[in-house]
Amino acid sequence: MEWLDCIRGAIDFMEKNLCRDISVQDVAGQVYVSPFFLQRGFSLMTGCGIGEYLRSRRLYEAALELRSTDEKIIDIALKYCYDTPESFAKAFTRFHGASPSQVRAGMSPVRVFLPMKIRITVQGGNDMECKIIKKSPFKVIGFQREFTYEKAYAEIPRFWDEIFGKYFSGICAGKVPANELEKAAVENCIGEYGVCIDDIPGGRFRYLIAGRYTGGNIPEGLTVYEFPEGEWAVFECTGKMPEALQSVNTRVFREWLPNNPDFAIHGNANIEWYDCKGSKDDPDYHSAIWIPVKRK
Repeated sequence: MEWLDCIRGAIDFMEKNLCRDISVQDVAGQVYVSPFFLQRGFSLMTGCGIGEYLRSRRLYEAALELRSTDEKIIDIALKYCYDTPESFAKAFTRFHGASPSQVRAGMSPVRVFLPMKIRITVQGGNDMECKIIKKSPFKVIGFQREFTYEKAYAEIPRFWDEIFGKYFSGICAGKVPANELEKAAVENCIGEYGVCIDDIPGGRFRYLIAGRYTGGNIPEGLTVYEFPEGEWAVFECTGKMPEALQSVNTRVFREWLPNNPDFAIHGNANIEWYDCKGSKDDPDYHSAIWIPVKRK
């Protein structure tokens, strides 16, 4: 399915199911895309996540019903997937700036949130630089943690800070690895890759601070993941982190995917590559995004 068709199909499915308790996985299943890629692309193209979109649309439609019908507040709350009147009132007040009762009485305006319509406007004259490479199966090894789609952007940088503070501060200061885990981290260049793997249920995905696995002992605390043979779209990036890589990532989903006639996203994982040399604060720091693709 074309990328724009995926996003539009996701919106259409959500609009038809505002009164059902659907998940990111349900939406992704309708458009045949990994939940991770759909959530990331949807957020970058619309400015809000899938969960946020569903909440906003439900609360707007609920406000319209409060104004135009005599339905009980509890019935409207249940209709739009809230378990209790209290949870509905709390979310409603946070969104509209007024309680359900105040809106029903006409004491406050409602916040408008209409169905989104996705259009792409191609701007500028420079194409994104992209290399398509074919890679044999390969393994990565790293520190793993699970994240939710909606909180990942804020929590993953803290995960990097935690791991490097705990395991790499001494190594970076020139000290000899103190244990098998630190030795494996050095031998496999852990920190070269940030790997997102979308293979668990419940609106979560796995993230590895990783390096290329070169074999040998796998100490407790490290996880190995194998990528199958396949083609990758590689987008190189130069600039201070994380702003430069985030900018490239945004352009991939807003420009490259919608306008690419030859390739589509394939698989359930992607890789961020970080140069082991230089400082991530340098304006000429080198990094890249690798996205698994297939030919249309």
